[in-house]
Amino acid sequence: MSNVMRPEPSAVLPRDKLDTANAEKLVALGFPAVEPVLPQLLEWMQDFNWPVAQVLQHLLASIGAPLAPYVRVVLSQEDEIWKYWVLHCIVRESKELAGMLRADLQRIALSPTASEKKEDVDLVVKEILEGIQ
Repeated sequence: MSNVMRPEPSAVLPRDKLDTANAEKLVALGFPAVEPVLPQLLEWMQDFNWPVAQVLQHLLASIGAPLAPYVRVVLSQEDEIWKYWVLHCIVRESKELAGMLRADLQRIALSPTASEKKEDVDLVVKEILEGIQ
């Protein structure tokens, strides 16, 4: 057994959108070690063009059902681009997570807000729902 100290997840949160070194440390810690910082990790998915988002995407998508309450918080916001990226890059990649969010996804698919339609949030939701039928 190794005596190497693993960093606390909060100590290696990315400092900016280019801090892929810290993002990779978080990926190496994996789930459930990163659970205390999941809200902060989802904040990095506000723009998938950020290098940090691209590093964290697979880790977040691999978490599945335990991520559902945190994604619900994102879906309750009025940041449609953030919703789009979380849905497109994380929820779409996890049938388990999509299943946990089915009611939330159906609301968006059946009665999207004008801003959700403008940013194609409803379209990515319909694609996700088709994938879990």
